Amino acid sequence: MVGSVATLTKIADVLNKNNDQLALSLVVLYMNWKLQRDIKEEEWKELRNYIFATDTSSTSNNTLPWRNRTTIPKITQIRDNLHANYMDALFPNDDWLIFEGDDEDSVAIEKRRILESYAKNKSHLSGLRETVSQLLYDYIDYGNAFAEVIWVEETHIDPLTKEEVPTYIGPRAVRISPHDIVFNPIASSFKKSPKFRRYMKSIGELKKEMRERNDLQFDKKVFNDLIERRKSLSLFKKEDLDKADGFIADGFGTLSEYYGAGIVELLEFEGDWYDASSDTLYENRIITVVDRTQVIRNIENPNWFGTSNKVHVGWRERPDNLYAMGPLDNLVGMQYRLDHLENFKADAMDQTILPPLKIIGTVEPFEWRPNAQIHIPEDGDVQPMPPNAAVFQVNNEIAYLMATMEEMAGAPREAMGIRSPGEKTAFEIQSMDNKQGRIFNNKTLKFSIQMLEPIVNLFIEAAVRNLNTVDVLRVVDTDMGVVSFMNITKEDIVAKGKLRAVGARHYAARAQLVQNLNGIFNSQMGQIVMPDLDRFALEALIEEVMGLSKFKLFRNNAAVSQQLETQKLVNEGQMDLENSATTPLEENLV
Repeated sequence: MVGSVATLTKIADVLNKNNDQLALSLVVLYMNWKLQRDIKEEEWKELRNYIFATDTSSTSNNTLPWRNRTTIPKITQIRDNLHANYMDALFPNDDWLIFEGDDEDSVAIEKRRILESYAKNKSHLSGLRETVSQLLYDYIDYGNAFAEVIWVEETHIDPLTKEEVPTYIGPRAVRISPHDIVFNPIASSFKKSPKFRRYMKSIGELKKEMRERNDLQFDKKVFNDLIERRKSLSLFKKEDLDKADGFIADGFGTLSEYYGAGIVELLEFEGDWYDASSDTLYENRIITVVDRTQVIRNIENPNWFGTSNKVHVGWRERPDNLYAMGPLDNLVGMQYRLDHLENFKADAMDQTILPPLKIIGTVEPFEWRPNAQIHIPEDGDVQPMPPNAAVFQVNNEIAYLMATMEEMAGAPREAMGIRSPGEKTAFEIQSMDNKQGRIFNNKTLKFSIQMLEPIVNLFIEAAVRNLNTVDVLRVVDTDMGVVSFMNITKEDIVAKGKLRAVGARHYAARAQLVQNLNGIFNSQMGQIVMPDLDRFALEALIEEVMGLSKFKLFRNNAAVSQQLETQKLVNEGQMDLENSATTPLEENLV
């Protein structure tokens, strides 16, 4: 398919150590894709300025001639509203993840329990929710969220025993900034597109990663070369290094500044590429270039799925372009007008309170203040200019703009307590709520399927590929409230199937089911079916839908037995009171 293979030219005998030419060709391809995205990055910058603006001086409104510089943070409020509701929908409870097996062994209860427990445990310990929170901000701000899954083995030295103690061993999801990844936007999908991931690390960080992550397979000789380049920096004059204008790493002005900062830039290429010089196709490769000059790694992608460990989700997809739009992109112009009207109104109010003066004839200099004295000749006069009454209609326009922006972003309006005027029946309200939340539910489900599910499945892939010891999991039975520990090996988590993040789906289905039940039981239809209603089945449904199973609120005839026990205690208390009242008091004997 078009765009699924990167074509590099002027490369000969690449796998026979002609890596400098390969590095240069990859850097050129990276720069081309990066430059082609410059316009989009400018749009991201403008939106970001509006989101974090405290006044209009840092936004495109700064060119307007208003004295007031107020900004109404409507885009910021929409952003926070969307983020809060997305998080609530994706993780409505602890049972947000299930495993669906594809063969007899994988659908066994114990196998499902092991896989679900492992994924939930590693999600909790690795801070997946915090990472998803960051990804959701990218989903809203940029319209594109990127992440990858890596295997980490974190340890620390016990200060008493001096032993190396494991801190966390397992998979971890890592957010990728949209500014640090580029790919071919005309490819059929992000999974099939060649892509570049840019890293900036200190030499110490890179050395530590090479020690802790054997899966990186970095060439130690190339690492030693980049250290030597930095050590020999003092042998050259600044003028000598500044001649290398062809090498300008992003974020650094000159080569001398780059080397002097102690920072290493790594460009990681993933995907298929074609060597036009030798007519050779290389499939599913990972190539890492350091300092834009040398290849430190050139290996076959070890992922068991045969694809990249990077995932992408877009909010509003474009035809023939993998870079999606975000919910706030179309609102920048409306935010511009909102601030424009607000400051126009504020300036007009200032002008009403302190209006300009119309001076007729020759008037002696005066100070415009209360109790001021103005000496006016016979042919002179001082008059305040009347305000324009239309200024005071601006509030209606501002309110209309803010309501429209909320609607255009697909935010769940009921979460903000917004309801259209007019009296409505229960079913009319339910129907309107379902329709108003349809965009929100769709975008939440999209993030769940295209981002969250691939991440948790990559957790299992990384564990199967890297887990070489017995891992101990802390498992909590949500029904019984019992904590147990489970020993996990690589063989325990090998299964045919897929982990599914069902939190968002349960969230939407639960809301609709509760609305439907309320509508039925509040109608004549509910009265008709009431005699045939199984109360115990209804209680089980309420426990499932509302996530109340762990509280054990419902037991067969629990209220009856408790009322009987309460009545028994009341009767015993009354009998004791009556006995006390009928017992004669003994007379005091003198």
